[in-house]
Amino acid sequence: MKKSVHSHVLARAALAAASCLALSSAQAHVTLEYQVAPAGSNYKAAFKVGHGCGASATREFAVTIPEGVRGAKPMVKPGWSVDVQRKPAAQDVVRITWRAKTPQDALPSAYYDEFVLVAQMPRQAGPLYWPVSQVCEDGRLDWAEIPRPGQNAHDLKSPAVSLEILPAGDAAGAGHSH
Repeated sequence: MKKSVHSHVLARAALAAASCLALSSAQAHVTLEYQVAPAGSNYKAAFKVGHGCGASATREFAVTIPEGVRGAKPMVKPGWSVDVQRKPAAQDVVRITWRAKTPQDALPSAYYDEFVLVAQMPRQAGPLYWPVSQVCEDGRLDWAEIPRPGQNAHDLKSPAVSLEILPAGDAAGAGHSH
């Protein structure tokens, strides 16, 4: 039984990764290194940025934390400051923003980098959308469109970063077996 659950999770992960890869290749938007996570798990979100705004370097990158995600903590980046915005009463993190300290620290459009945070995922399975904004020396890209029910994310011009939260039972044994 454990082996079939593990196979089911791997199949779903491969399908999600393939669809995200196809989408990222076609539109070159911001994506996650891993597009699936078990419900209630601690997850490392590595946001992959493969270009700036045209030829302009990225000088700021901000992630809006989806509802239900708890305890978000950013990874520091040399040459970049980090700002953590919280809800006033609850102290839940609602947005994390990285800013290049100098123009020389900005991410040139011809290069790739990642912006990383860790957080606890919601216990509810289903898609989770992370709106992000990418501010460049000249221009801005807002990857914030969330598909309506029944709408294909491939049809969106600037889709929010997507993560599929798997039911906790489906994730049993994923990535770890004896």
